[in-house]
Amino acid sequence: MRTDISRKGAQELSPEGDSGRLAIIAGYGRMPVEVAEAVRAAGLDPVIVALKGESDHDWAAFDSGTFSIGDLRGIIGFMRRHGARRMIMTGGVRHRPLLGDLRPTWRTVGQAANVIRALSGAGDDKMLRIAIGLFEAEGFTVVGAQEVTPGLIASPGAVGAVRPSASDLKDIAVAREAALALGNLDIGQGAVAVGGRVVALEGPEGTDGMLARVRELRTAGRISRRHAGVLAKMCKPTQDMRADLPSIGPGTVKSATEAGLAGVAIEVGRALILDREATIAAADAAGVFIVGIDAREDLS
Repeated sequence: MRTDISRKGAQELSPEGDSGRLAIIAGYGRMPVEVAEAVRAAGLDPVIVALKGESDHDWAAFDSGTFSIGDLRGIIGFMRRHGARRMIMTGGVRHRPLLGDLRPTWRTVGQAANVIRALSGAGDDKMLRIAIGLFEAEGFTVVGAQEVTPGLIASPGAVGAVRPSASDLKDIAVAREAALALGNLDIGQGAVAVGGRVVALEGPEGTDGMLARVRELRTAGRISRRHAGVLAKMCKPTQDMRADLPSIGPGTVKSATEAGLAGVAIEVGRALILDREATIAAADAAGVFIVGIDAREDLS
């Protein structure tokens, strides 16, 4: 599905007197594709930086190049040669660069110590803040994907045909608080609650990996085998909104269904629904709800 941006949004991305193009740093998943299609639909011509070992999309229809995630020198040079001045970091990154893979520019050599420390143990949000700082040091403006594709942003209430029950709302409240606490520690963005108790927290394995654990717990009889429980995905409370917003798509619905969950809750205004029509259709077919919630709203 194509998610268009407004002409006003296009003008904001390419203001009068600024002929610079928009670069898209593309990791894995559907998000980079939706962003690129939306930018092109608005009349702009993005340049794609595909991360080696992460992005698996065929970018032949765009000006594109493939680079290792640690090759900052190559990425910066490529974007400059193609006239990019603004950039979006979108898609997932499953593999952090090894120390020997780092190729900084002369402007960013001084930040090498911070990068090395972050690689050895920083959370994703801290790592992304450092990455944004490296690009800003080179004169690029980093914008959030939600600024380009506002149609993906989660809105309040349920979407699709299925609505959460009273017991589901209790699970949503519990999972939401767990996800926010987890986010404060810069560990993950998701949590699962079943029967009013937390049964899984998202770690480096990601949402699908966490849901696979929930499925195994059901199979082993450690939690109820009935169709119940909720996945909540919340933005980390202090997260930089320009990168790594929580998102769901058809794959999330599939994993939640296989885990026996009743539904998925995502944060209003700070989370994204990818491939929206297909995601809602998959949820309706599975009898799973999708609902947008605020971080502090009363769910009782």
